[in-house]
This record gives sequence, structure tokens and C-alpha cells, in this order.
Amino acid sequence: MLILFLPLFLILLLFGVPVFFAMLAGPGIMLFSEGMGRDAALMYRNIFNGIDSFPLMAIPFFMLAGELMNKGGITMRLVEFSHSLIGHLRGGLAHVNILSSMLFAGLSGSAVADTSALGSMLIPAMEKNGYTRRFAAAITAASSVIGPIIPPSGIMIIYAYVMEVSVAALFAGGILPGILVGLGLMAVVAAMAKSNDFPVAGEKATWRERGKAFVDAILPLMTPVIILGGILGGLFTPTEASAVAAVYALVIGLFVLRTLKFSELPKIFTKAAMTSSVVLLLVGAAMAFKTVVSLSHVAEQLAEWIITLSDNPLLLLFLINILLFIVGMFLDAGPAIIILGPILGPIFINLGVDPIHFAIIMSVNLTVGLATPPMGLVLFVASSVSGERVETISKAILPFLAVEILVIFMITYIPGISMWIPRALGFVS
Repeated sequence: MLILFLPLFLILLLFGVPVFFAMLAGPGIMLFSEGMGRDAALMYRNIFNGIDSFPLMAIPFFMLAGELMNKGGITMRLVEFSHSLIGHLRGGLAHVNILSSMLFAGLSGSAVADTSALGSMLIPAMEKNGYTRRFAAAITAASSVIGPIIPPSGIMIIYAYVMEVSVAALFAGGILPGILVGLGLMAVVAAMAKSNDFPVAGEKATWRERGKAFVDAILPLMTPVIILGGILGGLFTPTEASAVAAVYALVIGLFVLRTLKFSELPKIFTKAAMTSSVVLLLVGAAMAFKTVVSLSHVAEQLAEWIITLSDNPLLLLFLINILLFIVGMFLDAGPAIIILGPILGPIFINLGVDPIHFAIIMSVNLTVGLATPPMGLVLFVASSVSGERVETISKAILPFLAVEILVIFMITYIPGISMWIPRALGFVS
């Protein structure tokens, strides 16, 4: 009967219970009803044990670095640099939106931060330039999912912690898939630009203007270089890299660019702490949830059932991608990874799928879910920033979701996309 904690958990979600409380209440009720009080106490102790982790300290530091970069006006420098490169193309501001998301991804690793920061600047600018507000909100939401794919990525840190794989290897594996998503979105914009007669944002910038924009953006652009170079070069761990990124953002904001004021720091630290606390509480609850998954043997039962469907890993990967896509419609990427990773990961690893490859498949799929109707988180953020209804954004985003789904299946069936860089760096033999 303990296995009934899963349907009870889903019922609580359907009734609007916050994910954190549903993840604790569902298993807790079933454990107490089965007379397993000691196991229930162990489950709740694991909330703290799940949070008390050195690797997870990277999450609040990366959150802080992103907040410092955004409040320090660094986001604007990235947008201006992107505009100087491709603003002259037809549909230029839409392309700028996507390229800015790709650059911003190397600073924060958060889709929500991307949508909020870039959307507040680019959605009004695109509307003024002749785009509809719903299209501007849709492209902002669609491109923001690149944030957790291109490193640093909070979602990949969580996956690495739960599944005990290398954070550095996951970061390396996310680079090409993130670039591929960005290029795919640009291809859709280019196709739509011809049929919809999208406006040109401005005249082609001279090389001198591009050089100036690059100089203005060079310090922010060095952030991912420092983070990835330090991690992949063995200079520091991902957690230490996150602290370095936060200090770097603080120094350039306060003393180099002087776009930050000391009086703004309390608000920035508070916002970063609040955002981080939500993520860490979910991690703690998910680790407690994982305890009951182990006690109920649901992972083993699900594995046996999946194997009965087919012994062809390619077909099973297709079915799991559909499952993950549906899950992503209703559940945030972080909790979904913590709940499903320990269940699905071992199944496909035993079928011969590389752990890093499966991690990238799962991370990208659930990240795209952030922009998927009806419950995609970034849709609501884009709605809040733009003032457009979620329903209208959801219709406008469909062409972009189609190309992102295509990229997911390319990543799934062409392992080299996610495995080439990790293999080249020696993370995979």
C-alpha cells in the first residue's frame, strides 16, 4: 500500500498544494498509515540532510552572481553587443533576444532570471519596433530555456548531486545542446521574418561600433570563461567557481563599471537568498521523497514494467522523452529531476546509455518544459513582464517549442552532440 504515496502526491498537486508540501505530505501520510513512524521521522530528517551539501552551495552563489550582473546593468551591455552583431538582420531584435539569452546563460543559468531581465528590456523595445507584444513575449520565453542548458546550470548541479555524476562533465555536455537550441530558434525567426515582413532593428553596425560594444561587454563575457575555465582546468570545484563568479560580479559592478551602489546590496542579497531558499527547500523535500521511493520499491517495479514494453533502448528513449515532456508541462524542472532521476537514470544506464548522455537528455527535456503550456513557469514570468495573457503567449510560442522538441530528439539519437566535449576533455572514455 505504501506505493499509493505517488497518486496521493499527484492528487495534492492537482488540488493546488505547493510542490514542497505535497512532496512531504503524500509520503508522510502513507508512512504513518502503514505504522512506519520511524521511517517517517527518517524521511523528515532527510530534508536537512538533503540541503546540507557542499556541492549545493553553488546554487545560491550562482543566483547571487546573476542578480549582481542584472542589477549592475551588465545585461544591457550584452544586449547592446548582440544588437551590434545581428541587429541589422530582418527580424533583428528577435535574433538579438535569442543571442542575448545565449550570452546571459553563461552568467546566471536561470530561465526565470533570463525572462525577467531580458524581457523587461526587449519586450517593450520589440513592441515599439513593430512586433506584436505576444510574439515578443513568446520569443523571450522560448529563448530563456537556454539559460539552464548552457553552463553554469542550477538544474545540472541538482542532477549531479542526486545522481552522483560529475558537475563539470554535465556543464561540458550542455554547451553544444544549448547552442543548437539557440540556432534552431534563430532559424525559425529567419523563416518567419520573410513571411511576416519583420522589421529591421537598425542599420548594420560598423566594425568600430562592434568593437566598442565588445569592449563594453568584455567583462561580463569573461564570467563564463572564468567559471568553465576554472572548473574544466581543475583550478576550483563548481562550488568554488560559483563563489568566484559572485565575487567577480560584485567587484566589477562596484569598483570597475561602478554601476552598483552599496545601498543596493541588501536588496540584491535578499532577493538571491529568497530565490535560493525556494530551490534548496525543494531539493531537501525531494531527498526526503527519494527515501520513500526507495522504501516502496517503486523504482524497481517501474523498471521491470518499462523493460516489458520493449528491450530496444531507442524506442524506450522515445517513450521516456514523451513522458518527460508531459511531466514538464506540470512540474518544475528541479523537482522533476530529483523525483524521476533516481528512478529513470539507472534503467537506461543498465540499457547501455551513458550516464552523462541521459543526464543531458533529461535536463534539456525538462528545461523546455519551463516554457510549455499550461504550467510552464517562464510563461507566467513572461506574462507578468509583458502584460500579455498566458493563453496568447502559449499560442505564439508553439513554433519555437516545435524546434526545441526537434533538438531534444537530435540530442537523444545523436549522442555526439552532448558527448563530444565531455569526451574531448577526458570526462568520458
